[in-house]
Amino acid sequence: MFWTFKEWFWLERFWLPPTIKWSDLEDHDGLVYVKPSHLYMTIPYAFLLLIIRRVFEKFVASPLAKSFGIKETVRKVTPNTVLENFFKHSTRQPMQTDIYGLAKKCNLTERQVERWFRSRRNQERPSRMKKFQEACWRFAFYLVITVAGIAFLYDKPWLYDLWEVWNGYPKQPLLLSQYWYYILEMSFYWSLLFRLGFDVKRKDFLAHIIHHLAAISLMSFSWCANYIRSGTLVMIVHDVADIWLESAKMFSYAGWTQTCNTLFFIFSAIFFISRLIIFPFWILYCTLILPMYYLEPFFSYIFLNLQLMILQVLHLYWGYYILKMLNRCIFMKNIQDVRSDDEDYEEEEEEEEEEEEGTKGKEMDCLKNGLGAERHPIPNGQHGC
Repeated sequence: MFWTFKEWFWLERFWLPPTIKWSDLEDHDGLVYVKPSHLYMTIPYAFLLLIIRRVFEKFVASPLAKSFGIKETVRKVTPNTVLENFFKHSTRQPMQTDIYGLAKKCNLTERQVERWFRSRRNQERPSRMKKFQEACWRFAFYLVITVAGIAFLYDKPWLYDLWEVWNGYPKQPLLLSQYWYYILEMSFYWSLLFRLGFDVKRKDFLAHIIHHLAAISLMSFSWCANYIRSGTLVMIVHDVADIWLESAKMFSYAGWTQTCNTLFFIFSAIFFISRLIIFPFWILYCTLILPMYYLEPFFSYIFLNLQLMILQVLHLYWGYYILKMLNRCIFMKNIQDVRSDDEDYEEEEEEEEEEEEGTKGKEMDCLKNGLGAERHPIPNGQHGC
């Protein structure tokens, strides 16, 4: 039964244009063609990338984060058995009636109970160090793969003349640069997919899963059907914007607000140009319209363009969020990733409260002492510290 399914799955009419057979794509005269078996290597390479990532985060990202003043801090809340049991077994977000009852039971004020739950939630949040490490790793990979992609493509005729993408299709031999570009890119997305359950989760978690699966599916399919030339164009258009996004995140976690804002504006401009202009009007035009001058419509042509259109829908989805962040930055002078968890705001509120209480404590000490630095009485309306 397995072999029957395998034979059906690899039927030539699903993958290749009419009159073309798999035997036409066998290696000959020193020319190498794509083979589905090549993709098996993406899984072990994905695990290798996870090992490299671990080493990179420990020996590169962590020292870099510390040089920016980011510390690996874990805030421990005051132990309280009653509140801890309620947090673990009931809810992390108690209602006002719950807070009132817990305050009575623990002999605390309602404000103290609210702060305890907020601190307890923040205790389980990923630290800024972890967020910085993840962004730094993605930045490093996107930078390397984009530079490599430009090096692979700059002298290729199909980068400048889209008609060359389909010239001779599907009998287009595989270049070594194309092999490594595809394999590394696919391995990276596999590694991201393997780490989704452990990396920082955001509100668009499901969209990330769909994106990674769509990317892997699209690259795998385009490889098997030998859409390599158009595939490399899709990859370079996507990677070029992600460098700026990850670098903006790094500086955001480091507290370099002005640098973060500048990088985010650059990212936004490149994103809208590459994914909302170049991708639909250049890439989709290349894959949807130009093949009709060479070939009759066939299954893999239709399936390829359906996947690219799904990708374009995701571009519009993220473009909406980017516009929201740009609006917040322009009118509120602050970039906050609207995809972030609500607890990001809780951590900021907690820090502000601690700072406010610390300031009030200092003022109270000064008022109690009633003396300035030189032991002179403090005049009314002035601060002695």
